[in-house]
Amino acid sequence: LQRDAKGQYLFDLLCHHLNLLEKDYFGIRFVDPDKQRHWLEFTKSVVKQMRAHPPFTMCFRVKFYPTDPAALKEEITRYLVFLQIKRDLYHGRLLCKTSDAALLAAYILQAEIGDYDPGKHPEGYSSKFQFFPKHSEKLERKIAEIHKSELSGQTPATSELNFLRKAQTLETYGVDPHPCKDVSGNAAFLAFTPFGFVVLQGNKRVHFIKWNEVTKMKFEGKTFYLYVSQKEEKKIVLTYFAPTPEACKHLWKCGIENQAFYKLEKSSQVRTVSSSNLFFKGSRFRYSGRVAKEVMESSAKIKREPPEIHRAGLVPSRSCPSITHGPRLSSVPRTRRRAVHISIMEGLESLRDSAHSTPVRSASHGDAFAGPGRSGRAESSERVAVIADESYSPADSVLPTPVAEHSLELMLLSRQANGAPCSIEEEKESEAGTPAAEAEGELRALCPGAGGLGPAQAQQVNKFLLSVLRLLLVTVGLLFVLLLLLIVLTESDLDTAFFRDIRQTPEFEQFHYQYFCPLRRWFACKLRAVVNLLIDT
Repeated sequence: LQRDAKGQYLFDLLCHHLNLLEKDYFGIRFVDPDKQRHWLEFTKSVVKQMRAHPPFTMCFRVKFYPTDPAALKEEITRYLVFLQIKRDLYHGRLLCKTSDAALLAAYILQAEIGDYDPGKHPEGYSSKFQFFPKHSEKLERKIAEIHKSELSGQTPATSELNFLRKAQTLETYGVDPHPCKDVSGNAAFLAFTPFGFVVLQGNKRVHFIKWNEVTKMKFEGKTFYLYVSQKEEKKIVLTYFAPTPEACKHLWKCGIENQAFYKLEKSSQVRTVSSSNLFFKGSRFRYSGRVAKEVMESSAKIKREPPEIHRAGLVPSRSCPSITHGPRLSSVPRTRRRAVHISIMEGLESLRDSAHSTPVRSASHGDAFAGPGRSGRAESSERVAVIADESYSPADSVLPTPVAEHSLELMLLSRQANGAPCSIEEEKESEAGTPAAEAEGELRALCPGAGGLGPAQAQQVNKFLLSVLRLLLVTVGLLFVLLLLLIVLTESDLDTAFFRDIRQTPEFEQFHYQYFCPLRRWFACKLRAVVNLLIDT
């Protein structure tokens, strides 16, 4: 990349490589050295947005989930959305009851290995694949049963389309969780969906607010405010606290973009949004893309031969030597491990960009996940909707995309060894070996007197100093205005009613004769002395 290359150039290059025309639903995500997620801004230079050293690690993601994914014009777009939702299912973002989970997994199995074949698929073959963070034998049997009896003859495209139609009806479709705390200190997860703003707390959806009810979003430091206007002129303000100011700003920007994309009729209606107040500049942000209605209208005009789709096959787990339709890690050179594992969930290379939670429970718990249907989205935020028996707690969502290839290999080797997603502690250990971490360690070793301030801390210090400077300038300006008013009152001949009333007050007369006149004489004396000194020299 050229140093001044914009994000739009990189995104267009990637979409051209993928032969993708309906590209407005997608984006590029990256993580800074402080483990904070960001969406690449297309109007800014790529290099200036990256605070790490090259080579940069970025991930292609669905940024705006389609309101109706089955209605997408091209099969290549549906396939990419299918990969993203499949990844959401694997990482526990897409919660559902056991029967729905089995059906979704069966669709994935049909799309990627085809019809059931007794010669190729021995007993228990569905247990060799990882669709969810946790499996149970009952669920695996249900997946195999549906795959054998109900989906035979479906092409990959048909299975993917049915998968999208089913996923769209789930309560947590399109959820990209942001960890926060409410005013009582309770953990919560905020998310922006195609239909509105969602707050998940414990095992319930405590708020669902449609986009046309959201009047304003702003943030101050770690505090995020959502202003809501509902029926009968009922106005409420929801307040949540993010882990860091950077996380809160990212949450705010995501909210601004999602509201503009799903709510507005035309991109010409997009306005620059500011979080500023009277004395402090704050942040200004403007969504730069097209809105959902324009994207759908543009998609309807696409007329070309459907591009060829190169589908990735499912890679079985380490305990499946009898199924050979996917290569195993041990038989693949180190340089190709990323390409091999990308086919597991088209995103396993960025396991940190996930929200780890259990979409299905063990057999002893039965159908534990009760997800309301799509009609529940239209209900008011007063209703508390139970989304699961188990708490929705994607605790690792603040540690998303990997920052280097080396950390990816450590993560994959760890997962290959134990057959389960890495824990937060393991991920932190793997991150310690990344080039960014090593460079930071070397910098601290060379500059021990620097106090170990990271880029984010230094930026916060600079913001604080700028805020103090602005406050001082405003104070000096007010004092200067008051001084001018005082001079006008005492020295001018203006005889307006306003000035006359002030001059006739006893307090002003006392101030004028006891303080101002002596001060004026002292100042005039000093000024004459300075002038005489200059003349003598």
